[in-house]
Amino acid sequence: MNRHLPTKLGLSQSFPCNYLPNKQEQLLVILEPNCYNDTGYEALLNLGFRRSGDQIYRPHCAPCFKCRAIRVLVNDFIPSRSQKRKIKKAQKHFTVKSSVVPKDEYYSLYEKYINERHNDSSMFPANEEQYKSFLLCSWLPITYIELYDDDKLIAIAVTDLLNNSLSAIYTFFDPEYENFSIGTVMVLEQIKLANSLNKKFVYLGYQIDDCKKMNYKNQFKNHQILEFERWISI
Repeated sequence: MNRHLPTKLGLSQSFPCNYLPNKQEQLLVILEPNCYNDTGYEALLNLGFRRSGDQIYRPHCAPCFKCRAIRVLVNDFIPSRSQKRKIKKAQKHFTVKSSVVPKDEYYSLYEKYINERHNDSSMFPANEEQYKSFLLCSWLPITYIELYDDDKLIAIAVTDLLNNSLSAIYTFFDPEYENFSIGTVMVLEQIKLANSLNKKFVYLGYQIDDCKKMNYKNQFKNHQILEFERWISI
């Protein structure tokens, strides 16, 4: 699969891993300008890349292979009984909307989420420049899936809309609603949107089994894991 990689690549310096203690992280970064469009990016998603802000990257941390790209097979997705209960509970209390334009109130929700739930991460403390450089993108259409409690915005799922797939970039929500399993609910809403648009995959980023914050994505079945350059159905 490496033969399909662009010729212009960069390798970041090593830095402490954000997910696993006592590990170092490096990123392989796409430098080829022709890749920075929806078609080029979707091809790179198939190779295990994803984006952060305007930049496309994937982990390159040999000999560690803990970060494994994961994607849900939309047509084969079967929600578990637990997931059905969670979405049913959310539907009783909340309303789902969407926007293709980021709204001013998104940042205050993001700030609250990071500062209260991720104050032990490299993203703390949140600031508006970090928010924009992490989530927004100048070259790709983005859909913002919104969750409301009456008129109160309580969650946002930042979602890239591509020709054959959706890519889940990041979800943030009001920590006061954590008992509603908002993270799970928003992934289910992304899968629902993909199904309505006849998309084949929902890319969920990286499954990291040894990281508590990143080991939940394999609960969405049926899915595929990228193992040594091959997508394996689970």
